[in-house]
Amino acid sequence: MSSTSLFFKQEMELSLVGLQNAGKTSLVNAVAVGFNMRKVTKGNVTIKLWDLGGQRRFRTMWERYCRGVSAILYVVDAADRDSIPIAKSELHDLLTKQSLAGIPLLVLGNKIDKSEAVSKQALVDQLGLELIKDREVCCYMISCKDSVNIDVVIDWLIKHSRTAK
Repeated sequence: MSSTSLFFKQEMELSLVGLQNAGKTSLVNAVAVGFNMRKVTKGNVTIKLWDLGGQRRFRTMWERYCRGVSAILYVVDAADRDSIPIAKSELHDLLTKQSLAGIPLLVLGNKIDKSEAVSKQALVDQLGLELIKDREVCCYMISCKDSVNIDVVIDWLIKHSRTAK
């Protein structure tokens, strides 16, 4: 490894999708602590986040913004049990898009600070994550409110970043 490689910055672009009120913007804010920008630098990695609206009228646009990203972050409100089946169908619908084949998926069960939040295993089962075979899939349970597991999310993202050319 040459010493010049130390000077390369890594940059990754991510799409953050999930139903409305799942906590996407809270996640951006938790990752970006103190910045209201959508471009976050941690060490030598720059993370650009597309925070996409979760209302039904925006879901058709998710695919367009997920093309060519380093990873898709799918945020689910783990405490809103009624929304999980909808989150599942929207996720599986998104992943059928040919343009997104092979892009790693990070599912984040948010709001674990609430007593009604489902367990990680329940979330994995209810979202049918084990059915997804064509890409790397990872699931973390987080709380944006209490900054629980935000550091492991950032570590996963850094691991999946591509070195900028």
